[in-house]
Parts: sequence; C-alpha cells; structure tokens
Amino acid sequence: MNKRTVAMIDDLAKSDQAISIAALADKYEVSQRTIRNDLVAINDLLLENNLTALALKSGGMIIKGEDFSEVLSITAANDYYSYKLSKEERKMIAAAMLVNSVGYITLSTIADNLLVSRATIINDLDEIKQLIKEGNLEVISHPNKGLRVEGKESDKRWLLFKMSAFEFSQPVTKEQGGAVALPTAMTSVQAGDKITIQKIINEQEHLHENFLTDDSFLKLQRYLGIMISRNMQGEYIETQSRVENSKYPIAQDLMKYISQYCRIKTTEDEVQYLSVLLKNSHYMKHKSSDQDAVRTQMLTRQFIRAISDELEINLNNDYDFFENLSNHLDSMFHSDVSQFPDNPALNEIVEGHPEIQEAVKNQLPILYQRREREINAAEIVYITIHICAAMERKKNREVAFHVIVACHAGIGTSQLLMERLKKHFNFQIVDIISSHEASYIKPDKADFIISTVPLQNCRLDYVVVTPMLSDEDYIRVGNKIDALRNSRNLPSRVEIKDITAKGLLEKIKPVVYKQVPEQAPILMKELRREIRNYFNQSQEAEEEIFAPYLHHLLSERHIEIDVECSDWKDAVRRSALVLLDKGYIEERYIDAMIHNIEENGPYIVLSPGFAVPHDAVEEGSIKVGMSLIRLKTPVPFGAEELDPVEFVCCLSAVDHKTHLKAFFHLVNMLGNKAFHKELHDAKDRAEMAAIIEKYEYSIEE
Repeated sequence: MNKRTVAMIDDLAKSDQAISIAALADKYEVSQRTIRNDLVAINDLLLENNLTALALKSGGMIIKGEDFSEVLSITAANDYYSYKLSKEERKMIAAAMLVNSVGYITLSTIADNLLVSRATIINDLDEIKQLIKEGNLEVISHPNKGLRVEGKESDKRWLLFKMSAFEFSQPVTKEQGGAVALPTAMTSVQAGDKITIQKIINEQEHLHENFLTDDSFLKLQRYLGIMISRNMQGEYIETQSRVENSKYPIAQDLMKYISQYCRIKTTEDEVQYLSVLLKNSHYMKHKSSDQDAVRTQMLTRQFIRAISDELEINLNNDYDFFENLSNHLDSMFHSDVSQFPDNPALNEIVEGHPEIQEAVKNQLPILYQRREREINAAEIVYITIHICAAMERKKNREVAFHVIVACHAGIGTSQLLMERLKKHFNFQIVDIISSHEASYIKPDKADFIISTVPLQNCRLDYVVVTPMLSDEDYIRVGNKIDALRNSRNLPSRVEIKDITAKGLLEKIKPVVYKQVPEQAPILMKELRREIRNYFNQSQEAEEEIFAPYLHHLLSERHIEIDVECSDWKDAVRRSALVLLDKGYIEERYIDAMIHNIEENGPYIVLSPGFAVPHDAVEEGSIKVGMSLIRLKTPVPFGAEELDPVEFVCCLSAVDHKTHLKAFFHLVNMLGNKAFHKELHDAKDRAEMAAIIEKYEYSIEE
C-alpha cells in the first residue's frame, strides 16, 4: 500500500457518512480511475483479513461494512503513514526542518516528509515563518532553490531545543521501506548515542562534583544531541566573548569526550557557549561521600547474597538489582529519619510476598553495620519491592511474550517505556499505538498490552504502568504475566534478536574457555578485535570505556605475588604501592584507608581471605584503579571467620559508579571456590591476570 491508500482507509474509517469516489479524487488530486484502483487494493486487504469488502452504490458512493474500523489495526502494524498531524504539529515539524536545514529546502520536500500536499504547506507557510521569526530568525525565499533560514547559530539551536521538547498527541513511529517517516523528520534535530551522552555527563558530574538536577540533566542531554547534529553538518556556534566562568572546566571536559566518542570536531566557542548554559543550569548538593558509597555497595552485596541463600533463588547476577538497591540504601543511610512515606499501594504488593518481607527482616543485621538508626516498616517495604522486582525480572525472561505498548503522550514517552521494557523483560514489542487505538486491536495480535493509561473498549488484556517503569510497575507486569500463564496456554515463542558484536562474543566466550582454557585469553582478544572490526565497532565497547571491567583494572602490571607483610596495616600499604607509583592515588590515601578500617572495622574483608581496602576521593584518589597482592603468609584483619587474609585488592574510586561493574564482577567471582584456588595456585602474576579475565568472561551477567 502507498501512503494515499492508507490515508483513504483512515478517511473512510473516521467518516460517519458515505464518501464518494469523486470526493476522494478531488482531495488527493488524482483521477477517479486511480481512486478505483486504490479501492481494489483496499478490498484485497479486507478480504485477506476476513473483513467485509467495500461496496459501490449509485453516484460512486463507497459503502463500508460494520467491521471496517478493524482494518486500522492492520494498517498501523504494517504501514507508518496512517498518523494524521494536527496543524500545530505540522507547523512545528516544518519549522524544525527549515531551521535544521543547512542549505535551501523546497516546499515539496517538506510536504513529502509530512505526507501532505504542497498546497497545504503553502497555506501554512505564513504561520511557519512567524514561528521562526519569534526565534529571532528569518526565512529567505529563492525562486529556483526554495527556502532557508538566516540568523545566529545560537538562535537556531535555541529554537530547535524548544521544538524538540514538543509533545505530539500520538506516538509517531519509525522509518519503513526507505520512506521518511515522521519521527525522522522531527528527531533528526538531535544526533549522537543517547546512552553515551548520558554516561559522559554522569562521569563529568562526579569528577567535577557538579550534580545537575534531573530536569537540568535532561535539558543538557537534549542540547548536546542538537549540538552534535549541527556540528556533524558543519554548523558551529558563532564567536563567543571570553568570560571567566566557574563551569568552564566541566564544559571543556564534556566537549573533549563528546568530540572523542561522538566523532565530531569542536571549537573553543562551543566550549564557551556550553559553559554559559551550565552556569545557568540548576544543581543539587551531593551529600554521599564516595567512601560511604563503596561501603554501602559492599554491604549491598552481602545482603543480596544472604537474601539469595534464604529464598533459594540466585539474585547475585542481576546487575540492575545491585545498582538500584545500593543507590536506594545509600539514600536511606544518609537520612537521620525515614524519607520514605507509607504507601498503601506498595503495602498491598508486599502482602502477597510475606516470605520475602520476612527474609529482609532476618538479614537486617547486615545493614545495621552501616546504620544504627532503626530501619522502620516503611523502609522494609521499599527494600522488599526491590527484591520482588528482581525476582520478577529473573522469572519473566523465560518466555518471549508478544506485547503492544500503548501511550497517551508523545514520541519520547513511548520510546522510553519500550526501551525499559525490553531491558528488563523478554518481550517482543510488536507495535506501539496511541491509547485511543486500543479498541481496534484484535485479541490475537499480542499476548497483552502495556499502557500508560486505562484503555476503553479494549478486547485484549492490559496492565497500566508509569512511563518510567518503577519497581512497582515491574511487579504489576509480572503479576499480569502470571495471571496469563494460569488462565490460558501461551504459544512457545523465541524473541527475535539482532546479531551484535557483544551478543556474539558472549556466546563464544564460554566455549573458548571450556575448550582451550590456557590459550583462551589471547584467543578472546583476537576474536574481540576481529568481531568488532567486522561490526565496525571500536576495540573497547562504550560501556567498557565508561565502566571498566575487572580485568581492565587488574592487568598483569597491577598484580604482585608472594608479598611478605608484618600485619594488616602493612598489607594495606603494600597493596597500594602500585597505584601510588603509577599516579592513581596520593600517599595520604594509604593512611586514610588504614584509618577507615580502624574506625569502621574490617567490613572491607568481602570473603574468606580476600580484602578490598578503599577510601574517599577527597582523601587522595586521582584515577579509578585497582591493584592486587597475594601475601606469602596470610595475616588477620580482625574479621573472625573470614581471617586470615591472603589477597588484598586496593581500590581507588573516583565516584560511586565508575568502578561498579568491576566491583560487581569481583564479588560474584569471590563466591566461586575454584576462583580462590586458582588464584592461590597461580605461579606468576601473568597467570593471575589470565585467571581473572577467564572467570570474568565466564560469569553470567
């Protein structure tokens, strides 16, 4: 079907009266014979789907069957031209296309992108020009070339920034069959990988101790996407005056890494302009010290391990659970009184899981190592919710459910919800619809619908969630899946997955390490290089750059074996010497680590014979890093059954997050007795580094 045919279906479905062939021919500026041919195509579609065909009456009047509206769900699934823009939406996209265009753009090009006639754009043109004029810009016309926008680059970006926040009345979908669909016309004002941009901002927030509010964070991310798009087109900010600005250092570092990882060139004026934007942003105080955050992460690991043992379900490998719970506990520990209100809706959820709530109460002594204040009933409920959500994620990856996402808000909302669902559930998203389309969906189209609003006259099971998909929402979705499993037989499905470099490497790793364990590290390095070259990826994936793996931090150069130490203090000092010599820490950091253990006890001993001393950034940590020593004679740290300690791994943390992936892997590996034994038996530091890499790549993430 072409876009005219889909538009005709939409016209026929929404009209309360019969429409004539002549009226459609006039509307679409084609002959009546063309309309008749389109009607044949529509009837073919109707008959293929067991729907009543259109009939022609005297005068060329088109008569539709009572079930005709059901065809809308078919065209929505197979064609992306059915979305009808309001005039306001049409003007907004047309203006964005004009402002974002580097050269001239014709009215026909705009009309084709918006799936309307050139005459419609001509009728809108004065209002489009006025919209652009309000941004201190001017539309210039050329008889043979079309239109272009003149004005300062900063004004263009500001107008694009405001337009990019515009919410559409329905979610607009993606490209199909090479044609330019609506989101491309609108979202092309931004470029760059959003995850990479988020990680760069987050990293620089912590390095510069400038923590943006959520609103300012999102605005900065949106601006950087626009800046990258403009720079990629060769458009740069105009000359800026050089003014002293406290935000210049963070602006400089942001631009440095944006340029590197988003592959753009930048200018000093771009840095100056960004520093002004940052100066006008809103910030919040960051009360949690990095030392406290790392300590919380260690206790979180102990807590998760204990909960897993008591409930007899392995939650140790859920990185999202670990990260979310450690952040939650860190916030809880830093308040003198509970900041978490009593929530009847959450209470209702946990009442269905008394065994989990009981397990949390049984393991509270672990958390009291970090906070002496009583953990009240409301806080126990929130902790229980995190555990319930982790259990649902684990359980619901077993079946690839077919799901439709229904939203009442704009493009951004539906895309955000879809990505969060795919991250935490084994779902195949078969369609994204506006909530008002739900009544047209056939029951066999999907297993159920996940919607941000209650649905009217919907014939398919659905569950209502928030766009941010909270832990409570995970549980609601999980409960819906359980109900569906119990009520009917679901088809056995396998999710359709794209082949990626990372996915392929994860499949290969266990096989390589099983078949050729001694040659595996070298072979895996070669395979990673070849596979990433084939997929046109850099040697290190972006998540490795911003969140290094354990074997990146504990390379052969950061390991020493058979070190002689007189006591635990000497062991801490010796473990830190490599980091000190290589400029990762200052000398005062070593004394701070010892003082931390004297003050807070040997909580840094994570498992039998293994300690991870650390302290805060302000105590002399310069770069994220680790160094590991194996003692010739183990020494006691005062950790009772975990003594004596044979391995001491010094951690230099620059914030609460960068080291998290490596630390998560280390703690999981420490639960493996074979890992301990191989480290103990290793003949040299090269062998120890290979053991660490082997076990890190073999653990399930």
